[in-house]
Amino acid sequence: MEKMDDKENLKTVESLAVVMPVYNEGLHIYDNLLKASKIIGRFASDYEIIAVNDGSTDNSLDEIRRAMKQDDHIRVVYYDVNHGKGYAVKLGMSTSAKKLTAFCDSDLELTPKMLKSYARAMEESGADIVIGSKMHKNSRVNYPFFRKFISWGYYIFLKLLFNLKLKDTQTGIKLYKTEALRRILKNVETEGFSFDIEILAFAHKMGYKIIEMPVVLSFSRDGDNHSKIRFGTIFNMIKETLKIRKRIKSFRAGE
Repeated sequence: MEKMDDKENLKTVESLAVVMPVYNEGLHIYDNLLKASKIIGRFASDYEIIAVNDGSTDNSLDEIRRAMKQDDHIRVVYYDVNHGKGYAVKLGMSTSAKKLTAFCDSDLELTPKMLKSYARAMEESGADIVIGSKMHKNSRVNYPFFRKFISWGYYIFLKLLFNLKLKDTQTGIKLYKTEALRRILKNVETEGFSFDIEILAFAHKMGYKIIEMPVVLSFSRDGDNHSKIRFGTIFNMIKETLKIRKRIKSFRAGE
C-alpha cells in the first residue's frame, strides 16, 4: 500500500494554474481552498490556485484572504459587483502564467485530483483541451434527476446548433493549454453560465482538439445550500447560446 501511495503522489504536472470562481461561498471556501491546494500539490510541482471573488456579498473575500495566509499557492482576484461565472472564470484565466490552466468549481463536488489524469490524457492524445463529462461511459455520478434532464436537453440543443462531438460541455472541471486558451479567450464575450459552450465552440471552430474524460461527482447541495441553476438561469442560457451561435457563424479563423 505504501508503494502505491508513493506512486500516486509523483509530481507529474510541471506548471498548472487552477481557477476557482467564488460567489457567496464564505461558509466553506477557506477549507475548500486549503483542501484543493493539498490535493493539487501531490501531483503538480509548480502550481497556483486563482480564487476569483465574483462580487460576493458575504465574507467570502475575507475567508479567501485567510486561506492565503496559510498557503502561498493561493491568490485572489476580486471586484465589488457580481458579473457571473463566465466573467469570473475568464478574468481568472487571463491572469494565468502557467503552461496549463484549469477551471474547477470551488464547491469541490468535482475533486481537482482528476486534473492529474486529465493532464496525462492531454499529453498522450495531443489534445489542447480536456473536459470532464458526466455522460462519459466511465463516469460515476450521483446528482438529481432535474439536473440530468437539463444536461441531456442542453446536449441535444447544442448538437443541433454547433454539431460538436461533445456530450457534456457544462461540467465544472476543465483543463486547457494556456497558449491555446489565450487565443480562444479573445473571442469570448459571455459572462454567465454559457461561458463553457462559447469557449468550446470557438475552440472547435479554430481547430483545437478537445477530448472528454470521466468524472466522479457526488451532488451535495440541498436545503439552504442548493444549486444556483434556476428556470431563469436556463432561459438566459438559451438566449446566450443563440447569441453565441450568431458569433460563431460570422467568425473566420485567422482574423
